[in-house]
Amino acid sequence: MPGASGDVPEEGASSALSGPERTVLVALRDAEALPLEEEELGRRTGLGPDQVRGSLQRLRSKHLAVVEEEHETSRRLTPRGETALAAGLPERKFLSLLERAPQGLTPEAVSAAGLSDEERSAAIGILRRRGRLEDGLPFRLRAVPGESPSLLPEEVVLKQVARGEEQVDEAIFAVLERRGLVREEHHSVKRWAPSEEGRRWTLGPEGEELLGAVRPEWIVSGAWKGRSFRPYDVRAEVPFLQGAVPHPYVAWLEEFEEILLGLGFEQAEGPLLETEFWNNDVLFMPQDHPARSVHDALSVEGVRGRPPPADLLARVAAAHEGRPLPGESTALGPGWPSRYDARIAERSVLRSQTTAVSARFLARGPEPPFRMFSLDRNFRREQVDASHHLEFHQCEGIVGADGMSLRELVGLFRALAAAIGIREMKIRPSYFPFTEPSIEGYVRHPRLGWIEVFPGGVFRPEVTRPLGVTVPVIAWGIGVMRLAMVALGCNDIRDLFSDDLAALRGGGG
Repeated sequence: MPGASGDVPEEGASSALSGPERTVLVALRDAEALPLEEEELGRRTGLGPDQVRGSLQRLRSKHLAVVEEEHETSRRLTPRGETALAAGLPERKFLSLLERAPQGLTPEAVSAAGLSDEERSAAIGILRRRGRLEDGLPFRLRAVPGESPSLLPEEVVLKQVARGEEQVDEAIFAVLERRGLVREEHHSVKRWAPSEEGRRWTLGPEGEELLGAVRPEWIVSGAWKGRSFRPYDVRAEVPFLQGAVPHPYVAWLEEFEEILLGLGFEQAEGPLLETEFWNNDVLFMPQDHPARSVHDALSVEGVRGRPPPADLLARVAAAHEGRPLPGESTALGPGWPSRYDARIAERSVLRSQTTAVSARFLARGPEPPFRMFSLDRNFRREQVDASHHLEFHQCEGIVGADGMSLRELVGLFRALAAAIGIREMKIRPSYFPFTEPSIEGYVRHPRLGWIEVFPGGVFRPEVTRPLGVTVPVIAWGIGVMRLAMVALGCNDIRDLFSDDLAALRGGGG
């Protein structure tokens, strides 16, 4: 039992304790057998449990008392177990009925004898697992060699627990616990003793009133003069207060934004509630093609979106149907087989990709060269697991200028990975409806392995030309949540939304 260290100041030592603290310390010092439990101290001092407990904690903070804490486990019968012990277990009742009816019993006869359906089902299952019942109906006992006709194993354990015995058959106890007949109770017992400093502490006259602080009215009236004050203990523990800090994931997002701003990108935003036009149609995703299910957008019923400008809608429709754009003679491509439906374009959805922000940005007619990014939330109907979530952040970005190609996009991905400390990355070809060619960049997570975080490509003419853009545009939609998992050492994407203060502070430090 460790004691408190340090010398005791002689002056003012007698004025450092309150009345209950003094009483408890005296009881500890006078005890012949130590340590003492809190209940025993209450009996010796006549103080209530709260007074004893509070006084002991304060004595401990003043290094005058030390404590030993022992965790104990006891086994008890539950109320159901007490009833079963007194009235008999269901299997015992069933056995007794069958022993009195060697010809067998029907289910109706068992119920008429007073056994409930629940008790009968439980008894049948237990006795059949032990081979004590013949198969089929009526219910008949089967002779089992070596089976004791006296007590069942469950009855033996119930009686042992009722007597307070700790050495019981653990397997049978576990079965009874699952049946709600017994339980294990865990509690801690604290035993106290005076520290070496507490034994040496000089106790002043009993009943002396001590002051802990000076009140303003005492200063004015002079009532503080001649009074004794409790000394200030510089060793006393004080609460640790930690100021507000940003959420680690939010701080990481802000850092990623600063990297892109430092590379000369302009930041843009768009609405979370989008229309099918901006979320899909303008990106040359066919209205009836399975590729649209890749995003599995969450639709919003009862809300009609605002239609796009008529001239833009006409150009997008022409691209979808493989017709020349208005005022041009040659089609951009074969388009999609189905007819374009302007009514679908007005449907409302929760934004499934920040590429919609890029489309809105390009529709404003930026002057090349231009660089834009958007780091914001999106929503998809995902199965939530360690690397997927219904709500996720995506960093959309585009660069438009003469000469832009896949080579520049790969270089940009590598530069962004290096800027946040990721050195290992691999890239492979991919497919997206609105970029051609398309690629996917993967980074290695220590536990989850290779995860895809850098999808991108070069916008197809069917995307850029209806928006009035004539220069090549490279585009990407970085999965920043997965990227943050690698950078922050997080093994589950759900932890990025954690509100556990102890975890966010690194274990509560």
